[in-house]
Amino acid sequence: MATVRAYIGLGANVGDARATLTSAVEALAALPGAKIAAVSRLYVTAPVEVTDQADFHNAVVALDLPSGPGPNTGPIALLLALKWIERSLGRQDRFRYGPRELDLDVLIFGDEQMAVVRPEAGLSPDPAKATRLLEVPHPQAARRLFVLAPLADLAPDLVPPGWPESVEQARALREAIEGTDAVRPVASWDAAAGRWIDAPKT
Repeated sequence: MATVRAYIGLGANVGDARATLTSAVEALAALPGAKIAAVSRLYVTAPVEVTDQADFHNAVVALDLPSGPGPNTGPIALLLALKWIERSLGRQDRFRYGPRELDLDVLIFGDEQMAVVRPEAGLSPDPAKATRLLEVPHPQAARRLFVLAPLADLAPDLVPPGWPESVEQARALREAIEGTDAVRPVASWDAAAGRWIDAPKT
């Protein structure tokens, strides 16, 4: 079976967010047939929509994995796996845009551009998303600096399906709107150690 590169968004702001995201990277690496290609820097990001909550930790993982036996099957299988990882690492049901023990999103899945109804087993634990579609690329990715900054670490020149610009161009536009303080890199991924290493103090 052919392989495809997917980009997974990671976020958390409840408990030891950094440790949870590290565990999430380990769980992604353990998915059948998957191989981690790269991990972005770790960012501390200001919450959006619901701002009266703790800052988030965010990152993006580039994951090479089987494309699936037919159209849409790869993203759906990945969605199911991500929801299982969320639950296994303590994700609790909360209101939309609220605090998260762990949030994992399929941002990009190769060159697929699709929208399908979520299968029952893959429904989001967020009640507000229960009837929403699984969309690839993620419909909010181009408008969220907390996604674009770590994604630009890994694929700045990538033009995702349906986007009018590259990831880096989209990042620069959002930074001009949200400000440079909205996302702050705090650590770099050490692949050999399997963890983020703190950025030097400046």
